[in-house]
Amino acid sequence: MFLLLHFVVLLDVKGFALTEGSTITPVCPEGYFPCGNLTKCLPRSFHCDGVNDCGDGADEDNCGDTSGWATIFGTIHGNADEVTFAPECFLTQHPRRCDCRGTELECVNAGLRSVPPTSGNVTLLSLKKNKIRSLPDKVFIKYTALRKIFLQHNCIRHISRKAFVGLHNLQILYLSHNCITALRPGLFKDLHQLAWLILDDNPITSISQQLFTGLNSLFFLSMVNNCLEALPKQMCVQVPQLNWMDLEGNRIKYLTNSTFLSCDALTVLFLPRNQIDFVPEKTFSSLKNLGELDLSGNMITELPAHIFKDLKLLQKLNLSSNPLLHLHKNQFEGLQQLQSLDLERIEIPNINTRMFQPMRNLSHIYFKNFRYCSYAPHVRICVPLTDGISSLEDLLANNILRIFVWVIAFITCSGNLFVIGMRSFIKAENTTHAMSIKILCCADCLMGVYLFLVGFSDLKYRGQYQKYALVWTGSVQCRLMGALAMLSTEASVLLLTYLTLEKFLVIVFPFSNIRPGKRQTSAILLGIWIVGFLIAVIPFWNEDYFGNFYGKNGVCFPLYYDQAEDTGSKGYSLGIFLGVNLLAFLIMVFSYGVMFCSIQRTALHTSEVRSRLRREVAVANRFLIIVCSDAICWIPVFVIKILSLLRVEVPDTVTSWVVVFFLPVNSALNPVLYTLTTSSFKDKLQQLLHRHRRKSVSQTQKTSLSASIVWTDDSSSLKLGVLNKVTFGDSITKPMSW
Repeated sequence: MFLLLHFVVLLDVKGFALTEGSTITPVCPEGYFPCGNLTKCLPRSFHCDGVNDCGDGADEDNCGDTSGWATIFGTIHGNADEVTFAPECFLTQHPRRCDCRGTELECVNAGLRSVPPTSGNVTLLSLKKNKIRSLPDKVFIKYTALRKIFLQHNCIRHISRKAFVGLHNLQILYLSHNCITALRPGLFKDLHQLAWLILDDNPITSISQQLFTGLNSLFFLSMVNNCLEALPKQMCVQVPQLNWMDLEGNRIKYLTNSTFLSCDALTVLFLPRNQIDFVPEKTFSSLKNLGELDLSGNMITELPAHIFKDLKLLQKLNLSSNPLLHLHKNQFEGLQQLQSLDLERIEIPNINTRMFQPMRNLSHIYFKNFRYCSYAPHVRICVPLTDGISSLEDLLANNILRIFVWVIAFITCSGNLFVIGMRSFIKAENTTHAMSIKILCCADCLMGVYLFLVGFSDLKYRGQYQKYALVWTGSVQCRLMGALAMLSTEASVLLLTYLTLEKFLVIVFPFSNIRPGKRQTSAILLGIWIVGFLIAVIPFWNEDYFGNFYGKNGVCFPLYYDQAEDTGSKGYSLGIFLGVNLLAFLIMVFSYGVMFCSIQRTALHTSEVRSRLRREVAVANRFLIIVCSDAICWIPVFVIKILSLLRVEVPDTVTSWVVVFFLPVNSALNPVLYTLTTSSFKDKLQQLLHRHRRKSVSQTQKTSLSASIVWTDDSSSLKLGVLNKVTFGDSITKPMSW
């Protein structure tokens, strides 16, 4: 009784249970996982992060996704493409340009245009990278001992129906990287022992059921990157032993309930990068032994609720990069043996914890959004744990980003407000130019306000962001914050473009006198703000088309581009950043190039024109520096967008630094460049300092004069009176009457 009570107390209080052999394993709370057999639990983020947090390295063990049959296939069956040679040659006849070891012959890149003659006892024939264009009838009839044939990279176009007659012992046949467009029915009927058939990278458009007649022992079939548009009605009728089928990168548009009806032995099925848009409910019902299924990169919009219920032995499932609109709450209910689930680039609007609970053996799960990881707390490895900006715990996951947000926000707001104040205080010769500068400062100042809001939101959700992430990114506050940042960015870009064009007209056409007046400038500035406002609010007009445009990340800025993103959101984002902003940048570069070329070619005849033009050039030089700083800040944005458009993966940390640092720092630098470094500001500042210095000297002289009054009267009582006055601090401004 005492021992039983002791066990209950140990389990209840400390949270550990005893297993067989007196091994202590921790019973960890939700979201925590044990350090091997140690009595210690660590949160998921500490596992597989490259740091030994457990002390014995247990948190860094078993981090690779080794589920499914793909990784263990080579261990069991070996590498079929590997050619090993014996030390001596036992072939009495073979071409001189070929290498012979034992009964194996390798003729790689030997310039052969046909199958070379050799001894009949050859068991391996490698003819890779030659110039063979066709395989005629009975070309291998003399080589009945052949077990392996390698014919890759020959651009074979025609294969006779009787090309492989007599090869009853052939086990491996490689025909990949050729120009085969069609395979005749019965082509492989004599290959009774064939286990591996590799037909990758051929423009094959269709295959018939009769093609596999005679292939009773076929184990591995690979037709990657062909042009198949459909599969036979019953794929495995002639190949009942088929274990592995790889059909990646074809044009297959549909599957039927009978496609895999006879594939009882199939354990691995790859169908990624096809054009499948719908999968009937009974498609995989006969695949009782299936261990891995890959349907990624197709066009599937919906899956039946019970499509996977018969896959009791499935270990790995990949549904990533499909435009799935909905996942049923019991979609994965029968997958109790599943160890790896890939749902990358899939939006799951109805996500909940119950959706993943039946998969108790799940060790790896992959989501589009790191926030989804909170709905699978029992899974040890969840990817991603961050989007480069936020984590499950914090809106701003990086301490350096947190510091930069506040620092840049303070510098941006204080710098721009200071410039607005100084521009209002200093009387400028060109009032329209000064007005444009102040309006530009207002636009840049909005970026500082946006960063302050990001900082306050980070403080609000610190340590518990995962609970509120979906609510926050879908909230009105987040969308207004993103619209504010977009308004600031676009207004600033358009204003700089206008100021550049203004200087362009003055310098390139100095005698035209076409500079806009105060009214025209006010109208242009107002128009720029209206355009910026429209750019920021257009995504609010049709949410079905644009989606949650500003809620793609925790900082609510729509820089990211995802292949699974809404079409309207994707197009609009590219249109703004690679359309409007890139065009504005190119206009600035072109304008300054023409300006400086014009200055060098122009002959100045009068001192008045020279003086006027010199002032304009000085202003243009300052704006050139501004544009260069804009280029430094905007070029990373253009590069990210172009790479995303080309479907090149961009690290999340790069995009996070662009959003939080590069774009805002441009708004922080502008005040320094276009006011604090100008000659008028420096002159005015020197005048203010000079006045302050003169005032200080005047006050010092007055105090010194008051304190140094000397009375020449010999009366000791008078001297004593004056001494008392000075000692007690009274003011002595005139002689006193005694």
